[in-house]
Amino acid sequence: MNLVCSTCMGVNRVPDERIVDNPKCGKCKELLINGNVIEANQALFNKFVANSGLPVVVDFWATWCGPCQAMAPVFSQLAQEMKGKCIFLKVDTESEQELATRFAIRSIPSLKLFKGGKVVADTAGALPKAQLKGFIAPHI
Repeated sequence: MNLVCSTCMGVNRVPDERIVDNPKCGKCKELLINGNVIEANQALFNKFVANSGLPVVVDFWATWCGPCQAMAPVFSQLAQEMKGKCIFLKVDTESEQELATRFAIRSIPSLKLFKGGKVVADTAGALPKAQLKGFIAPHI
């Protein structure tokens, strides 16, 4: 399975059975899966979506958005709970307007789930933890 390093953007091959062993990047030696939400710019977003062997859950948000702020802790909690099952990215639609346009983000928060480089599910609006987990679960 390919895993992208959020620090150096290196693509690492990791055997599926070693995902639970806290694999480290071959280039920079940082943990490849740490359960944190990754704040992604366009280059990092493109690298993860195109190369990750794990599903990638993306929260398109903005700092001024109240519902986005309310959902952020839930998104982070789920990132920790689902460590090793999927990758969680946040894309600020104010600083990454090209990505927001590319994926026709019309309301925020908007969530898209990518698998194999393609959107396999999407939804809009702040979700409670159980609903967010239900949105992701069928794709992991």
